[in-house]
Amino acid sequence: MHYLAGTDSVHTAAAICDYLDGRATADDTVTVIAVVPSDDPTARRDGDEALNVASVRLATVDDVATERRSGSPADTLAEVAAAIDADEIVIGAHGGDPDATRELGSTARRLLADATLPVVVVPIPDL
Repeated sequence: MHYLAGTDSVHTAAAICDYLDGRATADDTVTVIAVVPSDDPTARRDGDEALNVASVRLATVDDVATERRSGSPADTLAEVAAAIDADEIVIGAHGGDPDATRELGSTARRLLADATLPVVVVPIPDL
């Protein structure tokens, strides 16, 4: 199984890792992409921290790749999913920013509407 995880924060990465814990095995592959604006140093730092969390929390999976990208999160994740032949996309219900609305975010809505493979939307716990 090849999971593609999309994150923008430590909180989203942790929620995704909670979902993958017990699902992803040593035989699986997990690609974690932090999609953040290239012109926002704080967002870049948050994305890098999210990737670090994912690497540590997914230590039982032998093949974990992490990468920071910029662009439209939904478009970027869809492109990466196709390029790596992902079996499942795992994302947060909304942005990991503490000020984000608790409703389903625009990235989740777009991926759910357009995806050709399963999309799992995990809840982001309140801080």
